[in-house]
Amino acid sequence: MASSHDYYKLLGVERSATADEIRKAYRKLARKYHPDVNKADDAATKFAEVQEAYDTLSDAEKRKMYDQFGSAGPSAQGFGGSPRWSQGGGYGQAVDFSDIFGSAFGGGSPFNGGQQQATKGQDQIASITVTFMTALKGGTEEIRIGDTTVNLKIPAGIESGTKLRLKGKGNPGMMGGTAGDMLVTVSVGGHPLYQRKGLDVEIDVELNIAEAALGTKVTLPLPLGGTVDVSIPEGMSSNSRLRVKGKGCKTSGGKTGDFYAVIHIIAPRDIDEETKKLLEELNKRLPNPRENDVLHDGKG
Repeated sequence: MASSHDYYKLLGVERSATADEIRKAYRKLARKYHPDVNKADDAATKFAEVQEAYDTLSDAEKRKMYDQFGSAGPSAQGFGGSPRWSQGGGYGQAVDFSDIFGSAFGGGSPFNGGQQQATKGQDQIASITVTFMTALKGGTEEIRIGDTTVNLKIPAGIESGTKLRLKGKGNPGMMGGTAGDMLVTVSVGGHPLYQRKGLDVEIDVELNIAEAALGTKVTLPLPLGGTVDVSIPEGMSSNSRLRVKGKGCKTSGGKTGDFYAVIHIIAPRDIDEETKKLLEELNKRLPNPRENDVLHDGKG
């Protein structure tokens, strides 16, 4: 049975519309009425009507016959009849649905040889900040997705900027396709004692002037539990790093970082007169570290 619709009015274009204008109008309406996007009861019918109109007006020969004879035409074939899927994927001609729906169908046509093709849903993105110790040791964090929560496994030794994938927790698939994934970018929080450099962990160790000069021994807490005694040799300078091998991060893959004590020499701010005199006497005995430096005595 021939359609009683005016194809030009149905697409919302003038009878003088160019092929490009017809295509743009069709794309807009196809997006609006496609049954996988629009759940209204009449969406499928309207989509079929739009497709029928485009099938006719996008073909130069069919459009010429339609303009001359109307939708009935000489034989009411090729246009104006009941819509049917063609081998090319459209109503009577090949239609590239990736042009119409873009990434909503994963970049490909959801129709193949007259059959609707399952398409995976789009991935979603999210971000989460985990504690320093969770990133160091590993653990789980809850991610809120809609009205539900899911557990995200945090591998030991993870670094800021790492992306983790939650399979099937993205947007639902089209036409029975699998759901997309949730891609979670992880940021690692700070810690009052430790700093991370890759798999290595550092701790600041403050020494007074005498300890730095004479050497000493300090007991330090290890990030993965327990303590370690570190011997500070004589004559340490600020920013020196003492390594404890294999006591940093440990990944599930078996990689291990090191633990470093970073030395900072702290001069006293408030000293009594007796201590001041001792330091003045000590200053006379100690060599000038700038003796051979261009800054010595202000000479360049």
